[in-house]
Amino acid sequence: MAEEKKTLLLTRDLKKHFNVGRGLELKAVDGVNFSIKEGETLGLVGESGCGKSTVGRTIIGLYEATDGEVIFDGMNIGALDKEEKKNFTRNAQMIFQDPYASLNPRMTVTDIVGEGIDIHGLYEGKERQKRIYDLLEIVGLSREHANRYPHEFSGGQRQRIGIARALAIEPKFIVCDEPISALDVSIQAQVVNLLEDLQDELGLTYLFIAHDLSMVKHISDRIAVMYLGAIVEMADSHDLYKEPLHPYTKALLSAVPIPDPDIEKSRQRIMLEGDVPSPINPPPGCKFQGRCKYVKSICKEMAPELEEEGENHFVACHMVK
Repeated sequence: MAEEKKTLLLTRDLKKHFNVGRGLELKAVDGVNFSIKEGETLGLVGESGCGKSTVGRTIIGLYEATDGEVIFDGMNIGALDKEEKKNFTRNAQMIFQDPYASLNPRMTVTDIVGEGIDIHGLYEGKERQKRIYDLLEIVGLSREHANRYPHEFSGGQRQRIGIARALAIEPKFIVCDEPISALDVSIQAQVVNLLEDLQDELGLTYLFIAHDLSMVKHISDRIAVMYLGAIVEMADSHDLYKEPLHPYTKALLSAVPIPDPDIEKSRQRIMLEGDVPSPINPPPGCKFQGRCKYVKSICKEMAPELEEEGENHFVACHMVK
């Protein structure tokens, strides 16, 4: 019997609200709960603006949480002192969505990849340079690229530099914030395959944020579906695609193309009507109520809790009970 892997990351009622003036708050993340085990990939999906990237940035510490907790390797991230936070950043890194904006155009690849090495004092001199060369080769580049600047690379190559930078300080956990959405389709599969190979070789744990559901299915062990700052469904990747329970998840999956013209022609798309509510003033009860054809009076009165409806299959919907 396989040994149960330990939980590396846990969020408890995580919230991130932004002050937008006039006493109003934008509730980007509004009570998110999930866990990720060592060596696992959790896919986080949803429409643009649902709060996916804000979750990743809050976990990693780029945003300070408004409320709730992030527990990493048994430590409450919000309660760490300066030195402990520095140790946390060594173990948790991020690959950003835009490979054009996330690399400093005035720094060479050596400086970009070596910056974290210098901050944490991991290698010096020839060892530092060898580490940088090794990292470039690991991500599919060569040592000849080390003295070039970001503008001299293609989008896919820049994202590989971003991956090398994230790997430089030997982290346990990486937030992949839509790492392929800004890349050509022909390059996307190469980057995803690279991330999978690195996970196998280095024992990495991923939070993989994306809106491409077919790619998320390929890379993720489990998938969490977000809507307007909250998780509405979470399950093993295979189970979620085979038997989605939440109306929003069903609508998302119905839009994923199937590479079989006969099946694609005959299947029915679920068209959502209505607009996404404002995260500044969300409706009482279920946030999906204005776009759901199954809505009942209870949906307008009480927000559904994320509850287990099958083995490791959680859903927040009154109509599934």
